[in-house]
Amino acid sequence: MISFNLLIFVALCYVALLFTVAFVAERHAARGGDNWLRSPMIYTLSLSIYSTAWTFYGAVGYAARSGLEFMTIYLGPTLVMIGWWWIVRKLVRIGRAQRITSIADLISSRFGKSTSLGVIVTLIAVVGTTPYIALQLQSVTLSFAVFAQGSGQTWVSENLNASAIWIAAGLAVFTILFGTRNLDVNERHHGVVMAIAVEAVVKLCALLAVGIFVVWGIAGGPSATLDLIDQSAIAQWEPVGGRWFGLTFLSAAAFLCLPRMFQVLVVENADEKHLATASWAFPGYLMLMSLFVVPIAVVGLNLMPPGSNPDLFVLTLPLSQGQNGLAVLSFLGGFSSATSMVIVATIALATMVSNHIVVPLWLSSTARGASVSGDVRYVVLLARRMSIAGVLALGYGYFRLSGGGTALAAIGLISFAGVAQVLPVLLGGIFWRGATRIGAVAGLITGFSIWAWTLFLPSFGDGGIMTQTVMAQGPYGIGWLRPQALFGVDGIDPLLHALVWSMLLNMVVFFTVSIFTFPTPIERLQGAQFVNVFAHSTSRRGFAQSAAGAEDLLIMAQRIIGAGQAQALFMGAAKNQGKDGYLPDVTPEFLEKLERELAGSVGAATAHAMVGQLTQGANVSVQDLIAVADEAAQILEYSSQLEAKSAEQDRTARALRDANEKLTALSIQKDAFLSQISHELRTPMTSIRSFSEILRDDKIRADDQARYAGIIHDEARRLTRLLDDLLDLSVLENGQVQLNTSAGNLHTLLDRAVSAVGGDMAKLRIHRRLSDEDLTLTTDLDRLTQVFINLIANAQKYCDAAEPELSIKVRQVDGVQVIDFTDNGSGIAAEYQTLIFEKFSRLTDAGKAGGAGLGLAICREVMERLGGAIAYLPGQGGAAFRVTLPATVRR
Repeated sequence: MISFNLLIFVALCYVALLFTVAFVAERHAARGGDNWLRSPMIYTLSLSIYSTAWTFYGAVGYAARSGLEFMTIYLGPTLVMIGWWWIVRKLVRIGRAQRITSIADLISSRFGKSTSLGVIVTLIAVVGTTPYIALQLQSVTLSFAVFAQGSGQTWVSENLNASAIWIAAGLAVFTILFGTRNLDVNERHHGVVMAIAVEAVVKLCALLAVGIFVVWGIAGGPSATLDLIDQSAIAQWEPVGGRWFGLTFLSAAAFLCLPRMFQVLVVENADEKHLATASWAFPGYLMLMSLFVVPIAVVGLNLMPPGSNPDLFVLTLPLSQGQNGLAVLSFLGGFSSATSMVIVATIALATMVSNHIVVPLWLSSTARGASVSGDVRYVVLLARRMSIAGVLALGYGYFRLSGGGTALAAIGLISFAGVAQVLPVLLGGIFWRGATRIGAVAGLITGFSIWAWTLFLPSFGDGGIMTQTVMAQGPYGIGWLRPQALFGVDGIDPLLHALVWSMLLNMVVFFTVSIFTFPTPIERLQGAQFVNVFAHSTSRRGFAQSAAGAEDLLIMAQRIIGAGQAQALFMGAAKNQGKDGYLPDVTPEFLEKLERELAGSVGAATAHAMVGQLTQGANVSVQDLIAVADEAAQILEYSSQLEAKSAEQDRTARALRDANEKLTALSIQKDAFLSQISHELRTPMTSIRSFSEILRDDKIRADDQARYAGIIHDEARRLTRLLDDLLDLSVLENGQVQLNTSAGNLHTLLDRAVSAVGGDMAKLRIHRRLSDEDLTLTTDLDRLTQVFINLIANAQKYCDAAEPELSIKVRQVDGVQVIDFTDNGSGIAAEYQTLIFEKFSRLTDAGKAGGAGLGLAICREVMERLGGAIAYLPGQGGAAFRVTLPATVRR
């Protein structure tokens, strides 16, 4: 008999292997080599999380107790996948089109981005999944107890509880490490998915190995096994039509509605074409998992002592025959079945809790709104990590309260019936445009309440939450409210009784309330997009005229999806509109795109609320009303053609308007520039002439003579600098500059620039990360240093913070090296950001600047000649400039 300590060691080694697999997959995907991670077989194997400890251990126990009824567990998902073209394909398409993050996100998004509906579905999912998590903890602890008993130890409830809490803690650590690395749920959890695929192979091989050993090693071959089956009670089992149909329906509903199944089926789907492979490969996988269930159950009933737990025959049969290695493999199979389910379920539930409960509550409690609400990204990640721990704690709590003694299959069916309450709203939402949010809320609350009353609360057993008196007589003696005889209907199987009443009333209330309520415009729009997703997957929503500036939206986006991704999104949108820089026009099309990007991180409902908070609500465009009113292909095609022409005209009009405004501003600036330049020229020349005339007087004293000569010298230098700037700019613009290319270190250039600025640098604190500056450049080093000097000098002159600071950060963005110069002042107003690099531009008083304002214009020309670029970076708090270094950079 294998020692218990050795089993613990094997389990830890297996967990370490999963960590390694997940880590390698994450690193491989980060380097861009994720093609094989997106293969259809990996996707199919990830669906195996449906086969949990229930199907690995519990299916055998189910067969031993209820005959071939266990087949319904596999039959429902098989029917769903064979008919994937009608339901699953539509869910995947909607998920990709709307950037759906969970089943709660899909339902709340369908019904007008309803936050309250997302909360309800999240709570149902958490409560409905809690028994299933408890089932996994129970199965693993019971398997540990089997090996402990074989080693001469008798485990009592304290040992089981301690084992369960350690398992829950370990699963929480693994899930947090690899399930919350990416904020954007549409960025696949490659590490987790790959680990699940490995576990799928392990549990299949383990169950097949035990089955082969039982048939050929114990029973004596297929013929002898069939004889044993014919002589067993399983052969006498007769199906009950209603229960068979009900359980098949229940397993099919759970396959679609379980949060973990929706996660791998829809959210983790990398290519819709993978469904074609999964439609036959996954049923094949389930067939192999069920192949030896009946032989193991029959042989176990014949061979094991009376009273043995049939749920554990997969373990106890090999141990009884001295097959310790096979028993360990079987243990790892059951361990894989349990852990993979818990990992994905907690990831899905944590995403739902954070997106639909924590983040909305946090945003509503933040007085200053979404654009200044703080680091939303940090809050979301922290919420997901805490939610993972909280969900596992709930599972452990159910395990303790229920006593951990219920058959595995019974616990699994309770969970199935709970999450199945989402099915009417889910299917009604994607196939029926008349469904309303109020109807969905009413149906969900009705079905969930009946399930909780008739099945969930009684599952805690005698002396639990529901007393025996209530079970027998109903609350306050009201007999027709008895949990297992609702409305006076008695004598029905408790599971079937709960399933029929909860689903029936759920659907009736959902349909009736939807008929008598009218959907909002957003609900009707979402209904058209969801129901007709294959025709309208690219249709757009219209937003009300936005009162928010692009910079406000950029600040909000940076705090959710990160600075780099947000800046790339905004700059790409600006380029598509024919604009330079990072700030596009706030058009309905741009707001639609922004909301979908944010939805990948915080869910559609929360993203909609955050964008709406800044844009002061949303409305529906004419194009959307056409799509809602008439879905004929001819009208849609004509509408899209008009839309394309209108969009092109809008872009042209915007470009002309921007050009006209810019020319007008430049004309004004040119007049100001000529006035300023004449002032700058006249002032030193007047001083030179005046003091020269004084020096001509022979009566002047020697000390005054030296002072006046110094003034003449300083004014001449000032005049020379101004003329040099003008000449320098002219030479650069005409392309006559000669570049002196040489190699140098970026760190040295920045040091030289800081030193060259001079002045009272104590008033400007400069922050640098020296390790990032160790780059070798091959360019005109003097010209590049000239740019750095100008930017640092501008920060020294213009930063209006009480304690001025300048951050110089070297980083890589989109494969090129950039340097960001960011101060902590008030920045540059949005209306001036497009003018600051123009040669006639001046944003402040002449007296304050002390020059003609040609510095940034020269910087732009220098960087263009060097093969780099300089741009103003909005949304950083203060004035920020990004210098893109020339391509010839190496470390």
